[in-house]
Amino acid sequence: MDRIAFFRDLALIIVSAKLFGLLAQKLHAPSVVGEIIAGLLIGPAVLGFVQQSDHLSLLAEIGVVLLMFDAGLETNMKDLLKTGPKALAVACAGVAVPLVGGTLLYMCFYGFSSWGTESFFRAVFMGTIMTATSVGITVSALKELGHLKDPTGTLITSAAIIDDVIGIVVLTFVIGFKNPDQEPVKVLWRTGLFIVLSVGIGIILHYAFKWADKKWPHQRRIPILGLALCMFLAFAAETFFGIADITGAYVAGLILCTLRDSEYIARKVDINSYMIFGPVFFASIGVKTSISGLDRELLIFSLAFVAVALVTKIIGCGTVARLLGSNGKDSLKVGVGMMTRGEVALIVAQKGLSEGMLDSKYFTSVILLIIVSSVTVPLVLKMLYKGEKAAAVQ
Repeated sequence: MDRIAFFRDLALIIVSAKLFGLLAQKLHAPSVVGEIIAGLLIGPAVLGFVQQSDHLSLLAEIGVVLLMFDAGLETNMKDLLKTGPKALAVACAGVAVPLVGGTLLYMCFYGFSSWGTESFFRAVFMGTIMTATSVGITVSALKELGHLKDPTGTLITSAAIIDDVIGIVVLTFVIGFKNPDQEPVKVLWRTGLFIVLSVGIGIILHYAFKWADKKWPHQRRIPILGLALCMFLAFAAETFFGIADITGAYVAGLILCTLRDSEYIARKVDINSYMIFGPVFFASIGVKTSISGLDRELLIFSLAFVAVALVTKIIGCGTVARLLGSNGKDSLKVGVGMMTRGEVALIVAQKGLSEGMLDSKYFTSVILLIIVSSVTVPLVLKMLYKGEKAAAVQ
């Protein structure tokens, strides 16, 4: 793609995303819904003004990294530690139930097969795609509603981050079962090492930033250093530990969330996210959508795939949240908040294509799931939170 033409596409994305975002707000829907629809309209699926490109993917990746960094900055550490065990249980259910549901769905359509066959691995991989939770859209919706910091919002965010790590472990094991050379056991100690180093180095970095914040209070060098930490941990998480970059970005936010100027850092970072990277991320979801080659059989499977993926998250996550003390409405919020799929599901699907475990035609099913979940989750959360006061800023 011509790099100069990319600026034209970027202008179209920014203007259309903001216009449709404002329209969505006028219709009492979260702005992210309008931004996703804008990408769908200007992308290949409808008008074809903007095509997917490496430049667009890179900006979208930066967008979700910044969004997760901001989520970490706005996390109440006391609530996170309080909901930690509960979040772990919710995340485990949010992986296990969709994994089983997706596997059974594929087998119901294409026949049951025994362990070790190619068909069996394809079925399990279809379930693996369903395990991924994309917290970016949910975080944006919760933030707009003013409930990102309340206990339920913190539980959703924490569980989604843990879900992402567990999902990567599952992905590595599934690929390892097909190809023993992958040595899936390595992912266990790498994940454990990442957690240990995040805590150990995170404490050191926290006190270093606390010293800098005291020496240069409310100065722009602190947000700049914080942004650099976000980018480095995003790089380190995926490069050295095989964990998604958004997890590293979230950890960076957690390291800085108790600083005196954490809100100042968040405001400065949010300028970049609001102006360009956020709209590009949400619009890119729509731009990636293509409905070419969609026949009747694939359409029926795709609709069933979307339904099973959404319902299994509600059943798995919502049920565990209810069993662990959340009331019925809050449990439903947890289940709905965990339904979103996005960049992680795309990464998993792309990995399946490269490993020969996923036929390219099923990419349409994944895209449809991302679109449906990305549009419906903010709307449903808005309805569930209707009449509730936003969480007080702490």
